[in-house]
Amino acid sequence: MATISAPVGGAQLERPKLQISQYLRWSVDHKVIGVQYGVTALFFFIIGGILAMLIRAELLTPALDVVANGQEYNVLFTMHGTIMIFLWIIPMWAAFGNYFVPLMLGAKDMAFPWLNAFAFWLLPPSGILMLLAYFIGPPEAGWTAYPPLSTLFSGDGQTLWAVSLHLVGISSILGAINFIVTIKNMRPAGMGYFQMPLFVWAMLAQAITILLATPFLAGALTLLILDRISGTTFFNPAGGGDVLLWQNVFWFYSHPAVYIMILPGFGVVSEVISTHSRKPIFGYRAIALSSLAIAIVGFTVWAHHMFTSLTPELRIPFMITSMIIAVPTGIKIFSWLGTLWGGKIHFTGAMLFSLGMVSMFVIGGITGVMLASVPFDIHVHDTYFVVSHFHFVLFGGSVFLIYSAIYHWFPKITGRMLDERLARIHFVLTYLGFFFTFFPQNLLGMLGMPRRVAVYAPEFQGLNVLVSIASFVLGASLLILFYNMYISLRRGQIAGPNPWRALTLEWTTTSPPPAHNFIGDPVPFDDPYGYGTEAAKAYIDAIERRLGPSAPLSTDPRRHEAPVAVGD
Repeated sequence: MATISAPVGGAQLERPKLQISQYLRWSVDHKVIGVQYGVTALFFFIIGGILAMLIRAELLTPALDVVANGQEYNVLFTMHGTIMIFLWIIPMWAAFGNYFVPLMLGAKDMAFPWLNAFAFWLLPPSGILMLLAYFIGPPEAGWTAYPPLSTLFSGDGQTLWAVSLHLVGISSILGAINFIVTIKNMRPAGMGYFQMPLFVWAMLAQAITILLATPFLAGALTLLILDRISGTTFFNPAGGGDVLLWQNVFWFYSHPAVYIMILPGFGVVSEVISTHSRKPIFGYRAIALSSLAIAIVGFTVWAHHMFTSLTPELRIPFMITSMIIAVPTGIKIFSWLGTLWGGKIHFTGAMLFSLGMVSMFVIGGITGVMLASVPFDIHVHDTYFVVSHFHFVLFGGSVFLIYSAIYHWFPKITGRMLDERLARIHFVLTYLGFFFTFFPQNLLGMLGMPRRVAVYAPEFQGLNVLVSIASFVLGASLLILFYNMYISLRRGQIAGPNPWRALTLEWTTTSPPPAHNFIGDPVPFDDPYGYGTEAAKAYIDAIERRLGPSAPLSTDPRRHEAPVAVGD
């Protein structure tokens, strides 16, 4: 078993100081770029969250209260959905990937540093165009932008909307190329594919999906722009076009995009559960390969979004593939539960959000299998049942795990620990607020309340009041996270290089890491989750001896005693 050669106590490396100015200019340092992605994404998360609060304020009553008419309401949910998907979740995973993939590989930087910076600097202009679209005839066709709504009945801002997403797509493609080359070519000696951390596996699967799927979105957006400004009729049946062409091409990207948004989170939960339960990961290879299986099978399910417009004979194969894709996800769930079994679990903020994600994603997965069934899907199509399922997967999955990643890696990025008491309050408010925001929407959908409407039948008001109040709690919970980050940056406990006693390479350098990450070439463990092995015990004991009274988890070494290894 190889040991890690980098210092465990940071004696050979001086912890660099954070300098705000470096994040406001062009940089080719992958860590700076990661922070730039993260701050930009959080900014758009706030904007998207405010739009969500306006939507729920409008839905407190069956009548129009907040907006003047249905058109303004259409703009609210169009901008909310677009911003949350393309300017929050996807860029936020790019933030963590940029910061930690090179560190986890023991590399000095990404394979193409200049290209990495260029990919980020496409993002702010795209966000600006998206916000400008709000003021010049805003888009109102939903984030899916179905023609003819997006070609004939939406303002000039719809064109800016399409151009904005073009820039986001180019940024994603360039980033995906960089991740694939970095992971393939920059692994250290002794780290084969099946010695890579599972977050790196997840980023590899995401990058492959982005590279294969995003060009289809680019093609669809190009045709949409041409229809809008050049008089073509790709989506206009009167001119020989077909509105279903948009749906097929759009969903061929946008259903894999669901996995683009969740695959990195699956990597995070693998890192967090193993580290914070002091257990070797259960079924490492199954988890790694299931990420690739999700990426591959994800390209065979797009038409389940079109069950109501497909001919009956085409529905059955897509129903089958939509159910099959639950299998690799189920493999991950059972592997995570196997990892937890018998572990010494620390209920840190990172662990709580990962565990919360497992419970919420199971609900989203079950409703997903229900929607994969053609008769049920037709019954609840375009109702709030679909809204609930979508958010259980993307908020209960992706956003919960973004929070988990923040709590897990904030000490490495800043050198400061987040307040665990505030983390628990944040988790409880988020968990309860989220559950009571979206679970009742299953009932609303099955009772027949359509989505994308501001005026609804009075009998739905009771559940809508509950949903809106819970959504305000969910929105307020974000303020606790921001406050925690603020006070931690100002006076938080010094983290040290490895506050979680983890075995992956990012924890073997200072917090935050220096310019080129490491002195020399760090040697990885044969098993990055090998808690209980002699090499891991020796490494963790060395950390315990050197941390002293500032140990973030506990000053009692017995709490970190690793269980007996259960196999490679």
